[in-house]
Amino acid sequence: MRHLVILACALLLSCSDATDGGSSPHEGVDQLERQLEMHRHMDLLVRQAAPDSTLAAFTTDGCSGGLSIGWEYLANQVDGIREYHGTRPPWEDCCIAHDRLYHAGAAIDATTEESFAARKQADLALLACVVETGNTRKMELSREYDVSPKTVHTLYSTIAELMYRAVRMGGVPCSGLPWRWGYGWPECD
Repeated sequence: MRHLVILACALLLSCSDATDGGSSPHEGVDQLERQLEMHRHMDLLVRQAAPDSTLAAFTTDGCSGGLSIGWEYLANQVDGIREYHGTRPPWEDCCIAHDRLYHAGAAIDATTEESFAARKQADLALLACVVETGNTRKMELSREYDVSPKTVHTLYSTIAELMYRAVRMGGVPCSGLPWRWGYGWPECD
């Protein structure tokens, strides 16, 4: 838990426009993530290789952390959301594709670095998918809500960034969380 608090603080600091010596604020976060996660990736790879370890059948909760459930609740309370956006988040397919990657985690013969990189790529793909969902809907949403397409793009980009930050913090392997990297494998010892 202590590692997650440190990572959360670092992620919040990275949202600042300030840079240190001209480097991107994300570089420091990437280094911190790597430092905090590598032993967990090793633990997952050891667990995957254990003789009693088998990959469970794929399951998904849609968008984790209560996002799909919360959207469904809101859509059932507010007619305009249900009628115009449906009862599931418009980007839920992105979450399910992300869950497919998280379910298995990295290949069994992966290195810890490859596992870390695969998780990062899965998270970046989620971010890109949510932004793309907004891009495909921006003209219709612009007309419906009488806002500029740029405003819709900014909104979806912000949602995507928040989701990215959430999965970076909450998706580390061997965390005990049901949405962790490699959640289809038995929990680490």
